[in-house]
Amino acid sequence: MSKLRKEGNQEKKIIHIDMDAFFASVEQHDNPKLRGKPVAVGGSRTRGVVAAASYEARAYGVYSAMPSPIAYRKCPSIIFVKPRFDRYKEVSQVIRNIFLSYTDWVEPLSLDEAFLDVTHNKKGIHSATHIAQAIQKEIKEKTGLTASAGISINKFIAKSASDYNKPNGITLVGPEKVHTYLEQLPIEAFFGIGKVTAEKMRAKGITDGKSLKKWTEAALFKQFGKAGRFYFNMVRGIDHRPVNPNRERKSIGAENTFTKNLKEKSEMSEALKEISETLARRLQSSGKSPKTLTLKVKFNDFSQITRSKTIEKTFLKEQEIFELGCQLLENDINWLQVPSEVRLLGLSLSNFLGETRHNAKNNGQLTINF
Repeated sequence: MSKLRKEGNQEKKIIHIDMDAFFASVEQHDNPKLRGKPVAVGGSRTRGVVAAASYEARAYGVYSAMPSPIAYRKCPSIIFVKPRFDRYKEVSQVIRNIFLSYTDWVEPLSLDEAFLDVTHNKKGIHSATHIAQAIQKEIKEKTGLTASAGISINKFIAKSASDYNKPNGITLVGPEKVHTYLEQLPIEAFFGIGKVTAEKMRAKGITDGKSLKKWTEAALFKQFGKAGRFYFNMVRGIDHRPVNPNRERKSIGAENTFTKNLKEKSEMSEALKEISETLARRLQSSGKSPKTLTLKVKFNDFSQITRSKTIEKTFLKEQEIFELGCQLLENDINWLQVPSEVRLLGLSLSNFLGETRHNAKNNGQLTINF
């Protein structure tokens, strides 16, 4: 039996479910005229950002978070549709209820993805793969949508596996295949390794798990600090993070570090507009209702300030996020009168409506087959 990830003497069985092109797929399901066509949720031909793209649009190189004018240039036949987040939340709740019919250990990451710990499950199914197949079938029957699943011994491997065979696929990385799977995994696919870190690693000859595994923990710590120790464990299949059914996101944010420092208020306002668009999109995807907006400003000398404002209602629209962000920026007239250059601006939302605190303990787990 593998010693990679165990609860006591029992291995964990983790499933990561990721809906396929969720927003766009809902639109295509609800409007038959959009089926089989390149669809972008959000934005327009002239402005905005793509929140989600159908697989037909992705074939042209269109992806989420892409400026919509670029998406239009890549795919002139693309159809832009207005997001309907209330509808996405409604469908997401149907899917969430399906998850909960199999296990209480469900950790939602967003409206369209979640971790499930099925080491012990409510239906007594003795195979995590069979559970994933049953969930896929039930999602299709109740929503008309498809989902992809990754199955493994911990959250990191399960999440990366769910991207391996999209759409409507299942990828199992069993205990005996963990090391082989991780060694062939591109460095960008490792949890916590973003674009900048990946470029730094590639410059040092680290291109995949196999080359990362050659580095000692001390060497990784020297190059990447505490994160280096995390990478050392991750490439060896060590991820002790539990599936947390009471996981609460404390804030939602967006920021931009500029290639050229900003000096004029007009430049900063324009930058806040773009940041507000990104933040509003992330807020709508989260399904949260925040009451506090925080502005972060970092200067060219790396000093920074933060300013916050709490309102009685909740933030829901991009325009109100942008307007209050500008107010917070302009309220600090003292530093605006000083010739300071701004290298980063950020906005974050917190203090969610109905925010609670929970404590939960996992009960004894049973060993089942993959």
